[in-house]
Amino acid sequence: MSIVVSIPDVDKTNWWIEQLQALLPGWTIRPIHDPGDVEKVTYAVVWKPATGAFLPFPNLKAIVSLGAGIDHVLADAELPRQMPIIRTVGTDLTQRMREYVALHVLRHHRDIPAIAANQREKRWQQLVVPPATQRRVGVMGLGNLGGAAARTLAALGFETLGWARTKREIEGVITYAGDSEFSEFVSRCEILVCLLPLTVATTGILNAALFERLPKSASIINAGRGQHLVEADLLAALESGQLSHATLDVFDVEPLPAEHAFWPHPGVTITPHTASLIDAPTGSRIVAANIERFEREGSVPDLADAARGY
Repeated sequence: MSIVVSIPDVDKTNWWIEQLQALLPGWTIRPIHDPGDVEKVTYAVVWKPATGAFLPFPNLKAIVSLGAGIDHVLADAELPRQMPIIRTVGTDLTQRMREYVALHVLRHHRDIPAIAANQREKRWQQLVVPPATQRRVGVMGLGNLGGAAARTLAALGFETLGWARTKREIEGVITYAGDSEFSEFVSRCEILVCLLPLTVATTGILNAALFERLPKSASIINAGRGQHLVEADLLAALESGQLSHATLDVFDVEPLPAEHAFWPHPGVTITPHTASLIDAPTGSRIVAANIERFEREGSVPDLADAARGY
């Protein structure tokens, strides 16, 4: 029995192999570029695999995505058809996203970017903001991460709204669903958080039309995927004042190029794809448990639906 690991960073690949090997001592675990006997490889643990990466392995049973999203796997045009894809989710990852969303919603709500700018200018200005109960925050995407984030914001006292493709019921959250309720949802969001999966339907959803529907001087937080955002539209909305600020954790090109306009922009806060960053000690326990269960039962609760894209 053999597992291959594919991560663009060599050091991280070795880190994951070391952690997984300790948890799965009966398995041979190797980097995908040095797989050993390809006939024995039955699982691939991956993040952003290369096109055609899975073709050498005729006995592959499943692909394990090192994250909640599977778009980076589906991007492979040569992906074997109907190959099971297992998502990696868990309480630690959910907790990290809850922390990230709460932190940056509070930063926007309490106008911390303006306060930081005042400090740089040595300007004493007491900015008055409403209490959280008078601030409407919307979360796009109400899956494992989005639902947890919405519940956290509601617990902090925000008037919390949520939108998903299908109707969800979350205590303390006003929920909207589908295209017919999208405009109403967006029009009420003073702070908008994007935690959607990346699909054909959601690519480019953070665009000029959406920004125009938001209340004047709204702000956005994107911790979904970089491809959700039309970057030129965001810059234009910040320039016009339609948006006051944006916090971005994900980008169309990563790492974000040094010459990119987002780096020096006063209306943009950048975090380097760390909102719910999965680490090998935590993630390997989830991955190992999923592989062992898939071996026993042929399925796991975290099995993705490739047709839906998540």
